[in-house]
Amino acid sequence: MKKLLLVSILFLITTNTYAHFQMLYTPNLALEKGKYIQIRQVFTHPFEDKYTLNMGKQHDSNEFLEVEEFYVINKKKKTDLKSTLKAIQFKGNVNSGHAYESKYKARKMGDHIMILKAAPFYEENQDIYIQQIVKTIINVAAAPTNWSDDLKLEAEIVPLVKPYAIWEGSNFAGIVKAQGKAVPYANVDITYLNRDVDINNNSMGKDKIKAPNKVFITLSLKANKNGEFNFTIPKAGFWAFSAQDLNKGKTFKGKKLKQDALIWVEAKPIIEIN
Repeated sequence: MKKLLLVSILFLITTNTYAHFQMLYTPNLALEKGKYIQIRQVFTHPFEDKYTLNMGKQHDSNEFLEVEEFYVINKKKKTDLKSTLKAIQFKGNVNSGHAYESKYKARKMGDHIMILKAAPFYEENQDIYIQQIVKTIINVAAAPTNWSDDLKLEAEIVPLVKPYAIWEGSNFAGIVKAQGKAVPYANVDITYLNRDVDINNNSMGKDKIKAPNKVFITLSLKANKNGEFNFTIPKAGFWAFSAQDLNKGKTFKGKKLKQDALIWVEAKPIIEIN
């Protein structure tokens, strides 16, 4: 890990201020014991909440395509969760958008790797489709198992740090991969979930912090030649890392298909005992 931190000296640069991030959200990634958890799948701008996007929106229809894949892997066993998805309207601070909710019984000890492959979303401003393949890892009973597995996805960030066991102010590191192969110098966008998510009312809360400048809303870095990157997380809460456009040349319905890999991590505050 020390070698990774030395060779992965990265430069933060300005990127699309309001980059889209697919949420695969549950309120706590580290569970003391197994239980049912609530999950929300929302396509939005987590820091600014500028606009809640419609998951699966197409350019040639008023309908929304369904999620392509939603499953969980625990101790190498894969379980399809697509049937648990229920379509909802999720309310942001500006508008509401087509989204999903689901429940999952995280019963067994160990890591539960959730993967969501959303249907391609038509981005009118660029006249392209965006498809994000999202990973959220939940741990039960502080028993690490398969959190660092390379799943050989079309687009994937393989964590090098447990994404559910991060102190505020410490590092998260990962490897950007496509089809199981590292992507050199991949662009990685980073954002902070700058609000609480109201699970009961399917809505976003108000801002927690204010960006000193628009360039801080979405940060960006480049992975090194081995596809590795690291980032020091300055504040407790949920952070998303999105590696951009990993399979160039793909199309969908006659338009460019941009496939991104995304992972959510949670950092905890350091609270001293009085």
